[in-house]
Amino acid sequence: MNTQTTFLDATDATTTGTTYKQSRLEKKLGQIRELHEELNRILEKPAERPSINSPRDAYEYLFPFMANAPREEFWIVILDTRNRIKQLVKLYTGTVNSSSVRLAEVFRHPIIETSPAIIIAHNHPSGSADPSPDDIAVTRALVEAGKLLDIQILDHLVIGAGRFVSLKERRLGF
Repeated sequence: MNTQTTFLDATDATTTGTTYKQSRLEKKLGQIRELHEELNRILEKPAERPSINSPRDAYEYLFPFMANAPREEFWIVILDTRNRIKQLVKLYTGTVNSSSVRLAEVFRHPIIETSPAIIIAHNHPSGSADPSPDDIAVTRALVEAGKLLDIQILDHLVIGAGRFVSLKERRLGF
């Protein structure tokens, strides 16, 4: 996965406290990106793939990547037939309060990976994990599209500050 990010240099002559904090945040985000790439390399080996057996399992794998993101991010957990993680994909980065989702793009990676099921997730930078009406509408559309493609949407998680909501558990969009 190619992700290009400009990193701030804390040694600039105009460095302020805010710039330094931003630099530290960018450094941490870079480390998280490296962890994401390493996890995807590990996930290439089926015997080492962790399995997802509950919404909490999915949340615990995604939380480190999404928890402190300053913008909404939309992720896909691509699963094999035993619900083991094949791949984690950050599909979109949006704004502080929205992220556009194109249905065809959501299914591109699962089709390439011949995945029978996926879990979708996005964060709310505001810290609230409460799903919006748009979140529910997108879930409903993705579930219907998945049925046509024979790719099951197992859940849609909304991740906030230290908590999450499973739209499937709440029967929202499913």
